Amino acid sequence: MHDPTTTHHVFLIPGLFGFTTLAGYDYFQHLEAALDERFRESGVHVRVERVASLPTSSITLRASVLADAVARSPEAGPIHLVGHSSGGLDARLLMSPGTSLYGGSPPPFRDRVRTVICINTPHYGTPLSAYFSTVSGTRLLYVVSLLTVAGLSIGNLPLSILERFVSAVRTADGLLGLDIQLVDDMTEQALDIVGVRARREIRDFMRRLMEDQAGIIQLMPEVSELFNASVIDDPDTRYACVATAAPPPGPRRVVQAVLSPFRAMQLAAYTTLYSVASHARDRYPYATPTREQASALARGFGRHVQTDDVDGVVPTLSMLWGELIWCGAADHLDVVGHFQDDAKPQSHVDWLHSGANFRRREFHAMVDAICAYVLK
Repeated sequence: MHDPTTTHHVFLIPGLFGFTTLAGYDYFQHLEAALDERFRESGVHVRVERVASLPTSSITLRASVLADAVARSPEAGPIHLVGHSSGGLDARLLMSPGTSLYGGSPPPFRDRVRTVICINTPHYGTPLSAYFSTVSGTRLLYVVSLLTVAGLSIGNLPLSILERFVSAVRTADGLLGLDIQLVDDMTEQALDIVGVRARREIRDFMRRLMEDQAGIIQLMPEVSELFNASVIDDPDTRYACVATAAPPPGPRRVVQAVLSPFRAMQLAAYTTLYSVASHARDRYPYATPTREQASALARGFGRHVQTDDVDGVVPTLSMLWGELIWCGAADHLDVVGHFQDDAKPQSHVDWLHSGANFRRREFHAMVDAICAYVLK
């Protein structure tokens, strides 16, 4: 039984390119609501807080922002750090004994932190980080991020923008050929359709994304090796992870894309992301599953997980750290609530649209596993 007078503090940490709210869209709204509901059903008071992190800054800077956010919480009750994508690395660095964030001293709240839960976190890096540091990758990163936040802010993008994007991609022989003039034109088109306040917020977000991309470089597999060699787990904190995989782009996705410019844009982005992320580097391998993790992966996927299994962004075997509490078919954005929900189509935006068929049932099962781990 849990003390009903005790308040648990859950901090939701976004990954790279993530945010709390932007242009009217709440990034963590579905995960926050689901966690709050599960805690209340368990008779436990909870305070869920979202960390307004830096979109692509270094892990050290992002961990400092996390430290400040946690330090401002009331000085009572257990703390749980839940990081999506690279947000899990922010939490690991913060809790590493001897971290320089506090001059080598333990954080004043360390004794209160009970769990670190990493959702689709690239503990061993992702090949996408090296690609995003190239000229072509930077343009793709900019366009996809811009269209995502603009689309989320208004619910969908106008057909004219989608058709121009698809036409440009076909003419340029894929996303790798996007030219700077196209990027500039699409920027103005996308910003013209949002309100004045949203336009200002999106411009500021994109500016910060392009000014500081240290975090992207730090997710390269060869750099992640150094991170794991220097950042150790706090012995008094429990660590867990969620790991998923999405299907490769296939004929069914192509058929859907023919019928919809929106689907065509999604397929173009997903195909490029998946093809890059699934190319593992032999010299810098991902995790070798423990016996317990291997058993959980076999149950979750019904097969052996390979090095080229990815969620569209992060390799599945790169997500393993600590106890594997949930795994299954899902893409990188499904797990934070951005999946197709036929029951509430207006509130859910399935932006990546990987075909993983992750729905409300799977989302609730994942959240149940997180809450069960936190409260055990």
